[in-house]
Amino acid sequence: MKHSEARVLLTGASGGIGQAAAMRLMTNGASVMLVGRSPARLAAQARTLVRECNVPRLQVEWYAADLTRTASLAGIAEVAASWGCNVVVHGAGVPAFGRLESIGATDMAQVLHLNLLVPMLLTQALLPHLRSLPQAQVICLGSVLGRLGLPGFSVYSASKFGLRGFAESLRRELGDTRVRVQYLGARSTRTAFNSGAVEAYNEATGTVMDRPDVVAEALLELLVSGAPERFLGFPEKFAVGLNGLAPGLLDGAFAKHRRSLPPPALPAPPSLECPEVVGPTAINDSHSLQHSTL
Repeated sequence: MKHSEARVLLTGASGGIGQAAAMRLMTNGASVMLVGRSPARLAAQARTLVRECNVPRLQVEWYAADLTRTASLAGIAEVAASWGCNVVVHGAGVPAFGRLESIGATDMAQVLHLNLLVPMLLTQALLPHLRSLPQAQVICLGSVLGRLGLPGFSVYSASKFGLRGFAESLRRELGDTRVRVQYLGARSTRTAFNSGAVEAYNEATGTVMDRPDVVAEALLELLVSGAPERFLGFPEKFAVGLNGLAPGLLDGAFAKHRRSLPPPALPAPPSLECPEVVGPTAINDSHSLQHSTL
């Protein structure tokens, strides 16, 4: 799809990669609907995009919703369809790092909910609209860790392996339609998404971190090319390929990663309440389609 034809629903728009992606998309002529939790941040981001990209204010909209509340997804889908969305970029997510025995059940549930279940449900809600269009794309912003498991990322990798499997299966399910489903596997990226513990781990293991604009540029290229999936970075891309052919062959290569993990810590007491309850305080779903606010 050409940039100028794209009307992109972007979740996680206020994050480091989300901000870079929105900027790059709009600079290249795409229209963007920003989705995040904070109305104030989204409104400010929209104004900044209009000013810095020097684009008409009609080119950017925003919708504030708490994705920990499954009920909010129907509202997002309804507004996005009315707006004419033809590209969905699933960029929202939460991290998880540490030894498995250190991560509580509630944290595990929220990672799987936001990183995997939300993209599945939002795509499901939008599919009737996307099927009706001359062309449409669903892009899952994942991770190299969706194809290459590393010590310390068992929970996060589970969510991203699931997301990649979802994208691959749905791509084949929709193979006779005009809806393309794609997966972008970014490697570690220098944003606030990384905790201090992850930063220390990356330094100890010599992990290279990309700038957010590198991921944003790859997203734009994927939008135009329509390629099924793409992984970023070397040696990560090589390791992804080798891991697919002979998974056990790489096990010994991650001894340094294993030794660089923080010591085990007791997790919070088990609790498997719905993430809608245990997640961040829900906000009232709201959206702005009033361009005078930009």
